[in-house]
Amino acid sequence: MAAGLSRTTLHRIESGEPSVAAGAYWAAIAALGLQCGIVAAIDTKTGLIPEAIDLGSYPALKSLAWHVQGVESITPRQAWDIYVRNWRHIDETKISSDEQQLIEQLRAKFELGSKDCA
Repeated sequence: MAAGLSRTTLHRIESGEPSVAAGAYWAAIAALGLQCGIVAAIDTKTGLIPEAIDLGSYPALKSLAWHVQGVESITPRQAWDIYVRNWRHIDETKISSDEQQLIEQLRAKFELGSKDCA
């Protein structure tokens, strides 16, 4: 096996068994050509995604999140999901550079098919 792991260990990884050593997961990740690590949160001013995204700071997101009533901020995952589901309603020419930066940071963190599992 390319990962240097037995079939039994690979089966245990696929099954999510808690008895598999972390090193075995890292070996399997490396064999797949993926990179994995700890990713910090991002704030558009500092380059970190905040834990809560202020809807008032991002007009396009606020207009898409009309159904989110009574809250001023949402999680990064909620923001990404709203952008993805409703992208067809966004006029890309009117997105501010701060909001574009947030979208790119969210894309890097959440988009499937990314070669980073963190």
